[in-house]
Amino acid sequence: MSGADTHYRALERLYGSAPINAKFESSLEILGEGSARISFDVTEASYHAAGAAHGTIYFKMLDDAAFYAANTLATDRFLLTTSFNLHFTKPVRAGKVVAEGRWISGRRRVLVAEARLVDSSGEEIGRGTGTFMRSRIALSSLPGYVPAEG
Repeated sequence: MSGADTHYRALERLYGSAPINAKFESSLEILGEGSARISFDVTEASYHAAGAAHGTIYFKMLDDAAFYAANTLATDRFLLTTSFNLHFTKPVRAGKVVAEGRWISGRRRVLVAEARLVDSSGEEIGRGTGTFMRSRIALSSLPGYVPAEG
């Protein structure tokens, strides 16, 4: 496995190890440099009072997809979200939603990435753009970020 592939698989394990992700039926797939996809099952447990997914679900999926797309380019440090703009285009109810993240620019201290949410019919339901900054936290210091044994 290449160094990049090792990093990508370790990022996927890091996502799976985050305590917040135990609350959601979701999975991360790193597709390559600057590209990440999160599949997510929206259930009634995430609804607001009017019977559709609460905006926090949109933010979480968009932020995570953009974050992991950007973190594919930072192999040494954990990134932190410094800003995120989102646009809701359609409410979503129960079903599979996919967040597609894509790195846009920056490689040194600050990286910019975008993500879009697509529902099970292939229609875009939201999009966002985030700015991510390298932290002082070494990826290798995080218990979830472990290289594959092999």
